[in-house]
Amino acid sequence: MHKPVLSTVALTLTLTAASVTLLAADPPAAPSADHADAHAGHAPHWDYVGAGSPDHWGDLDPNFDLCKRGKNQAPIDLKNFVDSQLPPIGFHYQPGGQDEINNGHTIQVNYDAGSTITIDGREYELKQFHFHTPSENHISGKEFPMEVHLVHADQAGNLAVIAVMMEAGQENRALAKTWPMMPYHPNTAVHLSNEVSAEELLPANRDYYRFSGSLTTPPCSEGVLWLVMKHPITVSKAQIEKFAHVMGHPNNRPIQELNARLIVE
Repeated sequence: MHKPVLSTVALTLTLTAASVTLLAADPPAAPSADHADAHAGHAPHWDYVGAGSPDHWGDLDPNFDLCKRGKNQAPIDLKNFVDSQLPPIGFHYQPGGQDEINNGHTIQVNYDAGSTITIDGREYELKQFHFHTPSENHISGKEFPMEVHLVHADQAGNLAVIAVMMEAGQENRALAKTWPMMPYHPNTAVHLSNEVSAEELLPANRDYYRFSGSLTTPPCSEGVLWLVMKHPITVSKAQIEKFAHVMGHPNNRPIQELNARLIVE
């Protein structure tokens, strides 16, 4: 992928008819489901604490209006599932994570072209993955220590996010390759010496929940396809603590109202 142009977004994707600007904290030029800055360096400052916290996002800029008025927002507490026998997701990943960015809102790894998922006969390309602590989504009321979002986009710019819950346990191999080089300061990036595989961030059992949601950072654009893995992966306590230390505070948006949406499995 192109080397990111750092800004300040923790993952905010600007959706356009045929393009996607990735999310991150004042992000680089790579899509993210945590999205890149809506105006790449020119958007109002938003954060997870203080005057720029989630409670105020919708008032910071007219373009962030969905953050307070949207009806299909993410994250959510996944529960009251509807059994619809979802088809398997087709994963076609290869090693490709090369650039690791601290955008001030998250740690994001941008991905080379060529890794995809297939769902409903449509192909989405993996653009980047990033992390939240604690988890943004909950499952049946349970919060997890961390959550990773793997952000994909199809050729029309439609987004699909694979969300994987992370719990304390055995060290994760993907994080073991990226965490030692983690940038400590916002708006900095490093080039990883060895490509990382997103495959190492997926559970062995690929069963999932599905719902229609939004970006979890400004501008909170809706129409994002969320695919949440039912089974968590493990990361070590030290890996969780290092990420939390670098972030300096939780980087999760609060749970949003489900409204009339269905969560299918």
